[in-house]
Amino acid sequence: MTEQEMIKEVVRLKKEKKGVIFAHNYQIPEIQDIADFVGDSLELIQQAVNTDAELILFSGVDYLAESAKILAPNKKVLLPVLDAGCPMVNMVDAEQLRVFRREYPHIPILCYINSSAAAKAESDLCCTASNVVELVREIEADKILFVPDQNIGRYLAKQVPEKEIINWEGFCMTHHMVKPLEVDVNRRKHPEALVLVHPECSAAVAEKADFVGSTTEIIRYANQSEKKEFIIGTEMGVLHRLRKENPNKKFYLLSPSLTCFNMKKTALGDIYHALLKEQHEIKIDEAIRQKAQLCLEKMFIKR
Repeated sequence: MTEQEMIKEVVRLKKEKKGVIFAHNYQIPEIQDIADFVGDSLELIQQAVNTDAELILFSGVDYLAESAKILAPNKKVLLPVLDAGCPMVNMVDAEQLRVFRREYPHIPILCYINSSAAAKAESDLCCTASNVVELVREIEADKILFVPDQNIGRYLAKQVPEKEIINWEGFCMTHHMVKPLEVDVNRRKHPEALVLVHPECSAAVAEKADFVGSTTEIIRYANQSEKKEFIIGTEMGVLHRLRKENPNKKFYLLSPSLTCFNMKKTALGDIYHALLKEQHEIKIDEAIRQKAQLCLEKMFIKR
């Protein structure tokens, strides 16, 4: 089967099964182009809640598909590649949070979307890179445990200095590897370019950037800016959308390390087979799902 034939089959199967394809901004170009919606974590789980589709094929990594299932339990959620995971998810577990809760019952636990359903079930509130600063400002507590990303935790401490952020020692392997020197090197190569980075990068990298934000915020900034050149400090999959939406602008990847191999595991053939066989369905223990749902839903509450 050729690629074009496979795309036609995917479209047919999707219609036949009343399905929808969601793809994260970090997915390969071929998948972004056939998806019904491409976005960051916050946008994708919002779409999962609002879609009328009966089947959601989530092209991304496990915690995203889990989050969709937590919030839309009556829909069938498929993850095309079951071992497409996120190493950061495994850097905090439910038992560690239970221990913290017993020792510090009055300190709220804020978990990043990059966490397991079980960890979300033990947390008070969930966030994404798009809404974390806003949510922290609104939490009625002076001290907050943030898990598991230490770099976003340090970014938070600077953005919301009136709150004490207790930091976990987890990190995104992809963003954490970016070095401050790479910012300097790229600025010399492209002196007219602005540096836009994700807060999952280290504080030393973020301090050298012109803008720090989620993937969607980076895309919006580049789309609206009058500047014509940008150095992008997040996973390389974002470049496809940036170039597609801004054909007259130039985009350079900040570091060759900005490739998430888990996000790149999913190929067009995996999408096709998942739809054809309705395989790799996400299932979550109902007791855990209900507790995790409370944690996730709180971030949509207007305060």
